[in-house]
Amino acid sequence: MKGTPIRYSKPEMRWLWLNRKMVIGDYHAGFCAKFGRKDVTATNLNALRKRKGWKTGRSGCFVKGIVPANKGKTMPYHPNSARTRFKKGNLPHNTNYAGHERVSKDGYVEISVQQTNPHTGFERRYVLKHRWIWEQANGPIPEGMCLKCKGDQLNTDPANWELVPRALLPRLNGRFGRGYDAAPAELKPTIMAVAKLEHHLREKQADK
Repeated sequence: MKGTPIRYSKPEMRWLWLNRKMVIGDYHAGFCAKFGRKDVTATNLNALRKRKGWKTGRSGCFVKGIVPANKGKTMPYHPNSARTRFKKGNLPHNTNYAGHERVSKDGYVEISVQQTNPHTGFERRYVLKHRWIWEQANGPIPEGMCLKCKGDQLNTDPANWELVPRALLPRLNGRFGRGYDAAPAELKPTIMAVAKLEHHLREKQADK
């Protein structure tokens, strides 16, 4: 009956303790054969071992040096299985080739290019499309500089991006910035000009 505790005699508990390291299937079969118990399942015995804290010596994990049971064996042929197996050189149907584009969580367009991914070693990786196109036309972005969008950040045309000092960015947005990204398009040139002037004055003061 569900919820009713299972009683074990002292001889039964002694047998269960002495054979606690057996595989659960053999453990259950051996116990039932010896004591004629039909009211005990393998799940009951497994739960008993856990409640008692009896260690079986097995963690369930593969350990270094263990030989897999199917090592050296070929997979049995089955037409349905063979039809769907990956073959050497095959790529999944959803593989994104060079040129595939996506929009990042930050709202920038990314493009897949034929460059080795430094993190995974894969032959392609995603880069910011506006930066990729800008560098193709103008060369690498100098150290300490970055590209800032003049209008819609989904517009990857190089004319929509301006090279500015990275130190200028806090004056455009952030805690003490002027909300450049959220400002109307007609105000952005003015905000950028003021931020550049302030940055230039700050640089002058630092040089004194």
